[in-house]
Amino acid sequence: MRKISEILRLRYELNCSYRDIARSQNVGVTTVGEYIARAKSVGIAWPLPDGLSEDDLYKKLFLPNDPTGKNKPLPNWEWVYKELRRKGVTRQLLWREYRDIYSDGLSYSQFCEQYRLYTKANAPVMRQIHKGGEKTFVDYAGMTVPWINPSTGEIHEAQIFVGCLGASQFTFIEATATQSLPDWLQSHIRMWEYFGGVSKIIVPDNLKSGVTKAHRYDPDINANYQLLGEHYQFAIVPARAGEPKDKAKVENVVGIIERQILAAIRHITFTSIAEINAAIKPKLFAFNQQSFQKMKTSRLALFESVDKPALKPLPKERYQYAEWQRAKIHIDYHFVFDDHYYSVPYKYIHKEVEVRATATTIECFYQKKRIASHSRSYLRYKHSTFKEHMPTAHRAHAEWSPERIKRWANKIGVQTMTFINHLISSRAFPEQSYRACLGVLRLGSKYGETRLEKACAIANESGAIRYAQIELILKNKLDTVDVIQASTTPIISSHKNIRGSTYYK
Repeated sequence: MRKISEILRLRYELNCSYRDIARSQNVGVTTVGEYIARAKSVGIAWPLPDGLSEDDLYKKLFLPNDPTGKNKPLPNWEWVYKELRRKGVTRQLLWREYRDIYSDGLSYSQFCEQYRLYTKANAPVMRQIHKGGEKTFVDYAGMTVPWINPSTGEIHEAQIFVGCLGASQFTFIEATATQSLPDWLQSHIRMWEYFGGVSKIIVPDNLKSGVTKAHRYDPDINANYQLLGEHYQFAIVPARAGEPKDKAKVENVVGIIERQILAAIRHITFTSIAEINAAIKPKLFAFNQQSFQKMKTSRLALFESVDKPALKPLPKERYQYAEWQRAKIHIDYHFVFDDHYYSVPYKYIHKEVEVRATATTIECFYQKKRIASHSRSYLRYKHSTFKEHMPTAHRAHAEWSPERIKRWANKIGVQTMTFINHLISSRAFPEQSYRACLGVLRLGSKYGETRLEKACAIANESGAIRYAQIELILKNKLDTVDVIQASTTPIISSHKNIRGSTYYK
């Protein structure tokens, strides 16, 4: 039901303010003012003339007084409004159907104008005024572009990303393989580079890549998308769920792009995303240069004069896409990412952390504070460890190497050096022998290096390669017993029981 008469009554009979009337009738304050102003302009006052219905009142206020339109049958505008919400239905189609019934009905221009007045009166909307460099609207087109993988013959559907500046409607589009988070972020980066600057606000749809949880008042922004905003210094203000009017600019541009660019390349067979973008590039350039239908200017000209001077400069470095995941610090003060082990300060053992991984770096955060940063390694089941992350005892142990151990052994003597070499080579990994090697060398401090050298000589002769064997020799003072080694083989005297050399001939 229209509310014109009630608005006039509240104003002139009850002397209510515009704001009180707006609250009472659940309309905007500007709508109240417009209704009252229109009534004054056509000479309608309160009380209303007898016999003036709501429909008559509406016609006097909103329909033009055009003599050529008198006595012409009008369409059912409510039905027209509902039909236009159907896919594929246009105003021109509905006008033709209307003229098929009423051959002397409204012309197409009158049909459109009166429908515009009807929608303005019955579904008022707030007109958005966009300032230069303030907003960019982004979305994906409904249409996709097929391409064939020449290796497999498989047909894929390329997604079309569209970005549009609010003030000039200067447009960027590109094809991507998917609508996933990496493609979504990279499209934003290339869009800013195409514009040569960054707007203050970006208005995305409630796509999962950008908005984790859609909400009318408090949507949750994807963490990576939020980081992109921080890097390029723009605010993310998602459109309200189910409110396409919040991003009407890009919705309109998407429709034009589909008709003028995507439809124009529908007969081309593409074999890669790069080929699609190469076909789009010249058409996008021409699209931005063509003049508006109702303005003697183009998107490019408006961009150069309005948006470009107001855009913020690009950051010095490009944003790097990063993967985020949660991890737990193990008892060895390492966490696992992509089957590689990275260290953190040992005090964070058993803590749950957030890991940010780019192609080149791995960063670890605890309660939003970075506690470790490593160069990314793609070696599986290996360790990346910083000495400063270790406890003091572990750090002292980690500072040893086979070369350092051998240098120490060589200072004691040749036999000690030989024993240490045998001990290290007996293990699958040198690190597994460090503890035993250090134990052997430290016996020199307890028993003396001379005795250790003799003990190693005995062990080398007997084939011993364990720390416990060296320790046993020193404890039992076996290194102090003189060992008489015969230098020649004793001559055995002749005996009758000896067969002799002739026996075997």
